[in-house]
This record gives sequence, C-alpha cells and structure tokens, in this order.
Amino acid sequence: MPYRSLPASAAVALALSLSIPAFAAPLNIEKEQVKLGFIKLTDMAPLAIAAEKGFFEDEGLSVTLEPQANWKVLLDRVISGELDGAHMLAGQPLGATIGFGTQANVVTAFSMDLNGNGITLSNEVWKKMKPNVPVGADGKPAHPIKADALKPVIAEYRAAGKPFTMGMVFPVSTHNYELRYWLAAGGINPGYYAPSDVSGQIQADALLSVTPPPQMPATLEAGTIFGYSVGEPWNQQAVAKGIGVPVVTDTEIWKNNPEKVFGVTEGWAAKNPNTHLAIVKALIRAAQWLDENGNANRAEAVRILAKSEYVGADAAVIANSMTGTFEYEKGDKRSVPDFNVFFRYNATYPFYSDAVWYLTQMRRWGQIAEAKPDSWYDETARKVYKPETYLKAAKLLVEEGKVKEADFPWTSDGYKPVDNGFIDGIAYDGRKPNDYLAKQPIGLKGAQKVEGGQLVGG
Repeated sequence: MPYRSLPASAAVALALSLSIPAFAAPLNIEKEQVKLGFIKLTDMAPLAIAAEKGFFEDEGLSVTLEPQANWKVLLDRVISGELDGAHMLAGQPLGATIGFGTQANVVTAFSMDLNGNGITLSNEVWKKMKPNVPVGADGKPAHPIKADALKPVIAEYRAAGKPFTMGMVFPVSTHNYELRYWLAAGGINPGYYAPSDVSGQIQADALLSVTPPPQMPATLEAGTIFGYSVGEPWNQQAVAKGIGVPVVTDTEIWKNNPEKVFGVTEGWAAKNPNTHLAIVKALIRAAQWLDENGNANRAEAVRILAKSEYVGADAAVIANSMTGTFEYEKGDKRSVPDFNVFFRYNATYPFYSDAVWYLTQMRRWGQIAEAKPDSWYDETARKVYKPETYLKAAKLLVEEGKVKEADFPWTSDGYKPVDNGFIDGIAYDGRKPNDYLAKQPIGLKGAQKVEGGQLVGG
C-alpha cells in the first residue's frame, strides 16, 4: 500500500535515530515471563504463530497466551496489570485514552491485521432483502451488497412493531463502526451515543447492542438479534449451521481496513521498553510468516488456530476465510484473497491516519460528544500509535537478516494518501477529519451534539 513520505531532512533524522550496529546484541529484556490476552478470533493468529513457531522464544521471552471472556474483561486486565498486553480492538487504546467507557493510557506499536470481518443476517431477513439486491450475469447477488436493500425490510419490521436488533462486539470495536458505516451508507440511522445515554440507540432505525463473538450464531438462531457484525470464524459458522447469510465483508465496506492491534499500557511500555520491542519483533515475524509465498502457510495456520487453546473452531470453518475464500449464501463461495491480511500492504505498521479514522467515527456517532479541531485528532493519534517503536523493532530484524528492508515504510510520516476505498465512495483524508465528517449524510458534524435525544447545534 502506498504511503506519504517524510521530507528528506526528517527522513534522514529518522534513519539516524533508528541506526544500530550490524549483528546487534540481543535485547536486554526487562521481563522474561509475559502473559498476553486474546479473544478467540482468527485474527489473533500473529500471537499463536509467534508462540508455535518459536519467535517469542527467539527473543528470550516465555509467553503465556490466555483467552479472555470478552473485550471489556480483556482491557480491564491489561489496565490492572493482570495481563502484560493483548490482542485488542483498534478502537480500544483510543477509546481508553480519550476516556470513553474507561480512562487509561493505552498504546499500540503493532497493527495485527487488515480486514477479517463480515456482516451476517438471519435467513428470514435475507429472504426479505434478497429481492432488493441486484444480480450479476451469473444470476447470483452482485457484490458489494449495500444496505439500501435492507432499508425496506427494517421499515416493514418497525411497522409491525418489531424493533430491528443487531449485534456487534463492543462499543469501540471496528465491527460497530463498520456496521454503522454500512447501514448509514444505505440511509439507515444506526443511532447516537450521548454522555447521558451510552446505549448508542438514540434516534436509531436499527438497534445495535453488544454480543460476545462466540455467542453471535446462537443469539441469531434464538431470534434475539436479526443480524450481526463480527470477525471470523463466526460469520462462516452461521453458514455452516444454516442459520444465516453473510451479506458483506469489511473489505467491501472499507478496502484493507485496519482491524486489531497489540496493546499495552503506556506505563508498562515505559517500564519494559526492550520487552515491548521483543514482542513486536516476534509479532512482525509471525505476520510475515502468515502472508509469505502467497499465503502458502495458511493451511498450517488453520490447523494451529483450530486448537482449543486458540480459536477452537472447526478447521474447515476457519479455512473458509483464512485460505482466501469466503462463503456468502450456502454454496456461494467466492475468491476473496485479501479477506485476511497480516503483513502485506504495510499491514503491521501503526498509521496515524488509521487512528484518526476511528476517532472520526467516535465523533460521528456521539462517543466524542463535542466538536474537536483537526489538530486534536492528530495529537490523540500520536499519543496512542507508536510507529517509532515499530520501526525500531523492524530495524533490529533487518539487521538480524530475518526480514527485508524493502518491506517497511521507513520514511512514512504516518499518514496514508487519500483513501477512496469506501463503499459509499466518500474519500477519506486523515489530515482533514472534520472535512470528512462534513461529507457524511448521517452523523454528527461541525458543532452538532446530542442533547435530550435530539441533535442540536450546527
């Protein structure tokens, strides 16, 4: 993926700051015994691979990987110090830092993957929605399927007195923002948050609520929700069980979007800088292994992830997405080679512009209650995302001959070029977040805020 370069003088300064002797001595790590948390999703793969392939061990680390019950528990345990770090939703370090839900300084120096999510609807909803979906020359639904086709179905349910409920995994999750983006692009209001009402359902056409990922299929089958946004393998599980139809993937909503990150508290990173570097080094190697040689290692990765101590789902279900395909309707399996990306396209680099996008969505839906200047978005991104730590780790690996120098964006200023990969065609420039918000037909913009259940201000 292209990136914007620093001015020559800044690039030279960065190169000098990263310079280390060839054949550098092993890092003098502060903490050898490390406990890292994760949620049972396929995008925890870099952690599992770093453990199984000995990449942590190569760095002198003894790492225990521990599955967590849900995202709140995971974040709380990182903040309390019960976990040294964790596989996190990209929005979690940002949300904690700005004080949404929890106040804590959490940082990330490693982006774990791109893409990997989908939106699934119940069979009943899909049956009602399908006639509104255009078809291709092969007679199958034309992708990407837009939420425009769902809008009349929601109207039908509401007219019958049935609230249209959907599940997402956490208020600051990619899944929440992607589901909201998809719905809003189809003219469906997914609701607002306010300081006095954190349900996220103010003025909502579709009511979104938290459901833990592994419980999504069962909750859908029970009829408690009519659809959900989640990572794998839980969309493909709905297909396997015959209870739902994934209608869109997140790579169709936002092409090559950042998904999870590896997060630690700012205090932990300051106390254990070399241990942090060592973990990032191991994760970079794991991500490279997952994508190298045209995904040649994915079959082995599937077998590893299927183990009960990691994802614990059926290998065939995990393979449906991890090996470059994705099944929508039963039998409608299509090639989606970038459904899971772990290393290519600079996937592991923590771009400030990615952080800014998440902050725009927090503002759009009222999690950030008041308007902020563009400078605030940049400053907040820099508090949380630490590309300088990432590049130090990458530089060490280059010196050790374990990665290629050409695979890293050494001179990036942290901002990607203008991104035109969104389902609604609205361009995103991370340097101009307020301009981006102003273009959205649904959502807070300018000085607007939510008071008493109403949008006020201009």
